[in-house]
Amino acid sequence: MPSLNGLRAFEAAGRHGSFTAAARELNVTQTAVSRLVRLLEDRLGFALFRRHASALELTAQGQALLLGLTDAFNSIGRLTESVAAMRAGPVLTVGVGPTLAVAWLIPRLANFYRSHPDIEVRVATGGATRAVRDDWTCTIRRDTNALPGHTAEHLFSSAVVPVCTPELASTLRSPDDLRNATLIVASNMPNEWPHWFAEAHLFSPLHPAGEVSFESNAMAMQAALDGVGVAIAQFPYVALAKRADIDGSPAS
Repeated sequence: MPSLNGLRAFEAAGRHGSFTAAARELNVTQTAVSRLVRLLEDRLGFALFRRHASALELTAQGQALLLGLTDAFNSIGRLTESVAAMRAGPVLTVGVGPTLAVAWLIPRLANFYRSHPDIEVRVATGGATRAVRDDWTCTIRRDTNALPGHTAEHLFSSAVVPVCTPELASTLRSPDDLRNATLIVASNMPNEWPHWFAEAHLFSPLHPAGEVSFESNAMAMQAALDGVGVAIAQFPYVALAKRADIDGSPAS
């Protein structure tokens, strides 16, 4: 059997297309991930990646291995959760996207535990791109129409607003100024910027000075915190997170 650590490092790197992103997910260094993948390739006797200066490209063998490994690790995760659920006491499993979990759900757990000390809460990775799993008690989504056969309850309404650091916000006086700013895009929400500009009555073609794309909202928000550019965000997420480094107001 190849090293389990090597397989885990390869699966994360292949899914993200980056050793750096894989290292962030696994909470290890980029060097450690690269070394584990190299050792795995030596053990298997063939390359899993074609390494380019700015990206990783899966080989044919790498693509086949990645598909099977992702399914296998997901199965292990579900098995572990189901075994853990056999413990005594009620369990509430919530499928929720990472950004909403960090900014809205997790800050409320302490109060929930004080009121319901007998209930164990488990937060599972959910979101609009993930199918609802049978082992979830509930899920938090924006689109209730996509869940026929489920009972939906309204939690809150949200507004989409640009967010950035105070330093960057000080250079923006109107929506037109965003044409000269770097826009941060979450690849799972590619239409948010066009919708915002349309609502701001900017119907001419948008040509921002630059654009940076990230795989998730959480990564896009971190990029905004670091001053990379202006991100588009759900207002309750950034407002309830109390992240003072983000200017939560529209540029207009």
